[in-house]
Amino acid sequence: MTAGFGSTSAAEPSPSSHSRLVLVLAAAGFASSFALRSAEPLVGVLARDLESDPHTVALLSAAFALPYALIQPILGPVGDALGKERVLVAVLAALTVALIGCSAAPNLELLFGLRMIAGAAAGGCIPLSLAMLGDRVPIAQRQVAISRFLVAVILGQLLGSTFAGLIEAFVGWRGVFASTGIVAALGCATTLFGFDKDNRAPPRPIEVRQAIARYGSLIANPRARLLFSAVFVEGVAIFGVLPYIAPLLAARGEGGPREAGLVLAGFAVGGLLYSLMVPLMLRFLGIYRMLIVGGAICAVALLIVGLAGNWPVDCAAFVGLGLGFYMLHNTYQVQVTELSSTARASAVALHAFSYFCGQAISVAIFGFTLEHLGQFPALSLCAAVIFAVGVVTSIRLALRPKAA
Repeated sequence: MTAGFGSTSAAEPSPSSHSRLVLVLAAAGFASSFALRSAEPLVGVLARDLESDPHTVALLSAAFALPYALIQPILGPVGDALGKERVLVAVLAALTVALIGCSAAPNLELLFGLRMIAGAAAGGCIPLSLAMLGDRVPIAQRQVAISRFLVAVILGQLLGSTFAGLIEAFVGWRGVFASTGIVAALGCATTLFGFDKDNRAPPRPIEVRQAIARYGSLIANPRARLLFSAVFVEGVAIFGVLPYIAPLLAARGEGGPREAGLVLAGFAVGGLLYSLMVPLMLRFLGIYRMLIVGGAICAVALLIVGLAGNWPVDCAAFVGLGLGFYMLHNTYQVQVTELSSTARASAVALHAFSYFCGQAISVAIFGFTLEHLGQFPALSLCAAVIFAVGVVTSIRLALRPKAA
């Protein structure tokens, strides 16, 4: 195992060690993503029980996403110093405690605070995992390896949103949050005992100046700025609508948490389709054409949701939205891991920072446009933006890469 964000192990890892690494990291990714989407089908129920309006409760998504983003620049140097494995175990432990606390929150204010702590803790799981895969898996195999890791992340999103919608009637929203805490505890135990401890380097002092220099070198790289900007806009254009699915369905008289959970689960199903199809996509489309096609699929899906048909149609559209999103996002992730071999996790940290900043403000932006423009114009605007992102990044990334 590598000890720091930017370092690599001296010995070449075997394929079997790659498989073990992916399995252990999959447990961490599943735990964090299971918690990420679990609150969104519950917006209406939480608004009723905690005596608030749905627009305010929908901001629970931002309460999770914003700390997730803000913690990223800190995680880089901490991971460099302490080792990614140690940091991953610690953040999963903190995630477990925060989620169990959510289940006992007596009011919306405390629930917001605990979701913020949970978001900051979850902020370490996927970026640290991607950095480990970048360190240990050769570039020729990396997109497939990351896509397999993403299967666990996507399954977490799929089961988290679906599970929350389906069991809320039986255990209540408190039972849903307690269940996410149990899943996080299992993920923590897997990482605690699953990593190879024999090759783990000892902790060393945090080098703040070196970390700042790494971030500066990355920001100075035009290719890095393009990738970070792309995922920021991607987060704004796609994720703003997710917390509003439950209120929109309720306003149309088409159901509550169960139907909202199934619609949101369509997004994860699309991600699973991507993970199964990515070898064929790479073969027949190539990396850069995949970005254009992915942006187009996202745009069509958003337009279908904007037409406000019925929830099964929305569910099918969300399958397409998930497929198109992962065609874009997984390609960006792989490109980010190649920005710099000496500051790989710093690059992944800035990538996650940009992406989740976009997600954090997306709820407020979409809520504003939804209120002032209406459902179809708001989603049409999102569709135009995400298609433009796919086209522009396809053209720009096809240029010769420049390492930081």
